[in-house]
Amino acid sequence: MAVSLTENAANQIKKQLEKRGQGIGLKLGVKKSGCSGYAYVLDYADQLESDDQVFENFGVKVIVTKENLEFVDGINLDYRREGINAAFKFDNPNVKGTCGCGESFSVS
Repeated sequence: MAVSLTENAANQIKKQLEKRGQGIGLKLGVKKSGCSGYAYVLDYADQLESDDQVFENFGVKVIVTKENLEFVDGINLDYRREGINAAFKFDNPNVKGTCGCGESFSVS
């Protein structure tokens, strides 16, 4: 089981945590949403819970709850700038399909 970050993603997370002034890392999860079934949820993590799994890349921690791990196992999180837009991009080997708007995905 693994969650990985590119160096660009790690640098962006570090910047956001420094700007925020607190936090131990990025919390990655999923929620039921959209037309395909699930959407990613990113949040700051201020503490670890008993069911959290921690993955560290380039000095940045990504925290995933045990219940969300099956949806994001093997994911690589990147941060890309495309023209005037910049956003996190998810390369998830578990995804079997995405919706037309790109906001949600399915895993079965």
